[in-house]
Parts: sequence; C-alpha cells; structure tokens
Amino acid sequence: MKAMIVNAFGGPDVFEEADVAKPTIKAGHVLVKVAATSVNTVDTMIREMGTELPFSPPLPAILGMDFAGTIEEVGEGVSDYKVGDEVYGCAGGLADLPGTLAEYMIADANLIALKPTNLTMREAAALPLVGITAYEGLKRAGIKAGQKVLVHGGSGGVGHIALQLARHFDTEVFSTGAGEPQMALIKKLGGTPINYKKETVEEYVKEHTNDKGFDIVFDSVGGVNMAKSFEAATLNGQVISTVAMVELDLTTAHLKGLSLHVVFMLIPMIHNQGRKDHGTILKALKSIVEKGDVKPVLDESSFGYKEIGKAHARLSSGKAMGKVVVTVD
Repeated sequence: MKAMIVNAFGGPDVFEEADVAKPTIKAGHVLVKVAATSVNTVDTMIREMGTELPFSPPLPAILGMDFAGTIEEVGEGVSDYKVGDEVYGCAGGLADLPGTLAEYMIADANLIALKPTNLTMREAAALPLVGITAYEGLKRAGIKAGQKVLVHGGSGGVGHIALQLARHFDTEVFSTGAGEPQMALIKKLGGTPINYKKETVEEYVKEHTNDKGFDIVFDSVGGVNMAKSFEAATLNGQVISTVAMVELDLTTAHLKGLSLHVVFMLIPMIHNQGRKDHGTILKALKSIVEKGDVKPVLDESSFGYKEIGKAHARLSSGKAMGKVVVTVD
C-alpha cells in the first residue's frame, strides 16, 4: 500500500511517499481503509522532536493519529463492528501504533466508534483527539447545568469543541480569543467572546461574573496562561489544562482552593490502559454530534495526503482556524 513515512525526525519536509506492507489483521483490531486524517499539535511535536519525546514511534514511522474510514476486515473477538462500517477514532501515530497517513491502518477496536452519520469523513477525522480531550476534561471537572465556564482559546482545535460541549451541558460559556475572525467564530459557536488583548482578567471576571470568577476554566493555551486561569476561577473552582508543562507559583490556586485537572488523552494509547474509555467517549460524542450540539470546524485549507508537510506547516503557522484536515483516499 501507499504511505507517507518519515525516515528522520525534523521539519515539515521529512515526509516521503513509500510502498509499505499492508497491515495484517489481528485479534481485537479492525483493518480500516483510511479516508481522512487531521493534524494535531502533538503530531507536529513528534515529527519535530522525535526521540526527545518518550512516546515517539521508532523510525521509519507512519505518523498521524486521528482518522475516519471504512472497515475492510474484522479481527477475532471484535463483535461491535462489521465490514463496511464507517468509523472514526484516534488510534495510531505514536509508540508502537502505526499511524493514519496510509491507505490502510490497523486500529484497536477499543479506540474507535461508528462515525457520526451527519458528518463527512473529513469532518469526522477532525474530531477524535480534540473531542476526547474536551469531553474528558469537562467531565472530570464535574460540569453541570447553570455553571459559568471560561474556555481559553475557543477558536482552536480543542477549544472550539470544549466550547460547544459546555453549551451542550447547558452552561453559560465565555471564551478568549483575539481578532475579529476568532471573535466571530466564538460567537457563532454559542460563546460570549472575550478579547484577551483588550481586557485584563480582572476586567472580564468583573464584567461577566460580578467578581466571583468562573466555575470552570478550560485552558487549552497553556504555559504562563495557566496563571490567568487560576486568576479567573472562582473559589473552590475547577481548572482544566491540556498544556501543563510549566513551572508556576501555585499560591493563587492554594488560596482559592482550586482543583486542577490535567488532561493527557494519549495515555490509553501509550500505556494500553483504559482504551475502552476512549471508545465510550467517541460513542457519546457521536450522539451529541447527531443531535446537532457539536460540529467540528475545519480550517479553510485543503490538503491531500502527499501534502502532509504543507498541512503540518499550516498548523504550525498559527493561521489555521479549527482543524487542519488531510484527505487520504
């Protein structure tokens, strides 16, 4: 089969097309003909950093985590799926799991679900990693109707799904961004936009919460922004972070009695622990999407799988809005 492989880690130009062996079915797995995949920040990190990350795959490697496609073969012990099913998931591209940038891939049946019927293959391929991350974070924070939720980076990959999910859970949602396109997208998705370049945390906390702070703060920006998340949270509030690799003074978190939930959704894939949880979340997302409460936003760019280097560059440029998607078939 055809695949885009990397023989060395580095810049976006490291991808090469190659003929590789078609995967062989095994127990507990399905063989999927890949229709589309999407690019996540972690994909670019693996491609750039290689062995600096403990979960990077050995070379030569097929990268890519998210996918949507059609099942062509079902392994022993798999009863939930059959040949011809359209499925989606996040099931490869790191450690010993071959990725999605190929005509076919083997996927652990615990890491997939039936594709939402009202999404195209491209739209479905945009959802798994960011959807699982957003759903897990909000659930761990105990989200409930009537709360006030702040999403940092509500026009980004994880952020725009977290915003919609928070609306689905019947909360009042606010989201930071900058620039008219981002503000417009946040408003379109049902959030109250906050321009973080024009308003301080103190100002928007006063305006939108009467100085009390937000019940849940979902931080998909990370780094030093976590300090702003602590500042924006209410007493005994919940802070969710997807980018927590930072040295930070926790005094504010202590004085407010905050709970911090760090979401690293790759853990089940890396350690083969709790994979069924991902399948369960994907099934829940399917239902939510089919109700019309969540829809992934695709960046205006369009790439074929041979242009994966350009797709990586697009995401890294910071100019993308929503998810960068790559058509494989």
